[in-house]
Amino acid sequence: MRKTTRVAAAALAAVTALSVSACRSSQSASGGSKGDAGNIKIMVGGIDKVIYLPAKLTDQLGYFKQEGLNVQLLTEPAGAQAENVLISGDVQGVVGFYDHTIDLQTKGKCIQSVVQFADVPGEVEIVSTAKAGKIKSPADFKGTRLGVTSPGSSTDFLTRFLAVKHGLQTSDYTTVKAGAGQTFIAALENGGIDAGMSTDPTTARLLTTGKGKILVDMRTEAATKAALGGLYPSSSLYMDCAYVKAHPDTVQKLANAFVRTLGWIKTQTPAQIAAKMPADYAGGDPKLYEKGITDTIGMFNADGIMPADGARNVLEVLAQFSPNVKGRKDTIDLTKTYTTDFAQKAKH
Repeated sequence: MRKTTRVAAAALAAVTALSVSACRSSQSASGGSKGDAGNIKIMVGGIDKVIYLPAKLTDQLGYFKQEGLNVQLLTEPAGAQAENVLISGDVQGVVGFYDHTIDLQTKGKCIQSVVQFADVPGEVEIVSTAKAGKIKSPADFKGTRLGVTSPGSSTDFLTRFLAVKHGLQTSDYTTVKAGAGQTFIAALENGGIDAGMSTDPTTARLLTTGKGKILVDMRTEAATKAALGGLYPSSSLYMDCAYVKAHPDTVQKLANAFVRTLGWIKTQTPAQIAAKMPADYAGGDPKLYEKGITDTIGMFNADGIMPADGARNVLEVLAQFSPNVKGRKDTIDLTKTYTTDFAQKAKH
């Protein structure tokens, strides 16, 4: 009798385990089930960076809730780390640079930008004031230590592009993982790096204290075209293609919220925008934070739509400097790396 009971219990446990496994597999295939009821997790590659400001601003304006969504914003210091969390299925979306979608396609992953926030990087190559006399352009990178967010990040690829465009090899300088914010500032001030690529409000702090000077500015269309030869779409909301296909209504609601925010930004002053953001984002200096927004806010578009020529330019850059994309340019299907469907519908 007891033996029969144990066998039955073991069989029940096995069936339960198979059911749980099947459920998990189903969730993984659709990009996770947590977004089904409007509960969404989005990882931001540095939530206090001005280049990703639309993420938190949309939350602050209440647009997610007005769409019936419960969005939890999480943060990682670098986009390269944020994409890993998306691939693992722990979040439904990432606010990060578009170029990750191209890089991930070479690894057999279908990830696409569903709302394109910006057509330019919003990045600045900033040189230590102490080294500004010797480093006057990327042509002077030879023998220097250059800071990037992390190896394999967008800042890494852009730094490589600038060096080669000015006649150097990527082996002519040393790449240093400098992170962002205070870690980047400390690296520049302490001589850990001679120059590096960063964003506001970090850039604004270094300029205000006199510790850094701008070498290359990629916060406007004109400056970006001069530096990179064309547009370079950057900040975006990108998601797993399987999730987008399985949950179009949820994705549309996200697009509605974000595109509404992009339109709102175009009607406000930097001071009004800064006032909507959490106080701690200002780092104790509201005026400095406002300056960072002033200098960067022009990078954002008003409609969330990817410019096709910009996407092609990103591929051109990655084909030269991304180890994963180099030599595989012809295998990349750009049409699978972004969609304009949701942003276009959100406009009406």
